[in-house]
Amino acid sequence: MKELMHVLPQDIEKESFRIIGEELQAMGVVLPEDQEPVTKRVIHTTADFTFVDSLEYTEGAVEKARELIRRGATIVTDTNMALTGISKPSLAKFGAKAVCFMADPDVAAEAKERGVTRASVSMERAQALEGPVIYAIGNAPTALIELHDIMERGGRKPDFIIGVPVGFVNVEYSKELFRNSGVPYIINFGRKGGSTIAAAICNAILYTMVKRD
Repeated sequence: MKELMHVLPQDIEKESFRIIGEELQAMGVVLPEDQEPVTKRVIHTTADFTFVDSLEYTEGAVEKARELIRRGATIVTDTNMALTGISKPSLAKFGAKAVCFMADPDVAAEAKERGVTRASVSMERAQALEGPVIYAIGNAPTALIELHDIMERGGRKPDFIIGVPVGFVNVEYSKELFRNSGVPYIINFGRKGGSTIAAAICNAILYTMVKRD
């Protein structure tokens, strides 16, 4: 049986990251410096060390995301849960913001009329946003599929994708679409993911920026 750890509330996160680092070291895992805070925060969110192997970053992905945020990027999420989880004060420091169109009544009405998902309509709506756009997809594979279809039709290419939808239907397929697509990304290949992970990745990037900038 595990012994009770006496940790002050304000020190729990710090201690959690210490334990994560210790266990990674015991596993012989050395994470690339730029990816380390992101992967560790995902592990912190899930208590799942398999993300070390399944999370994939395009070259320079973290710095690319930082650059877009510094330019006032809009982060588009596919759930209000992810939207709620992203640190708004951190975004505001860079003139960036986060939005989600999923709960908009007109999005729901259009999706019903056309017989498509609200996620698909939301991705279409995001095409009209000004400035750089980062897509943080944690729930709906149809959002990733729609983004790829938009590209194929000659529409606006995503500036960056955080692709971590979770589930069993078209999840793995939707993620594979962006391999060799030319779009910078952080994607968790396989079935695992979720809105909390999408938010965790955004926050990991933002927190390193707040400390550095």
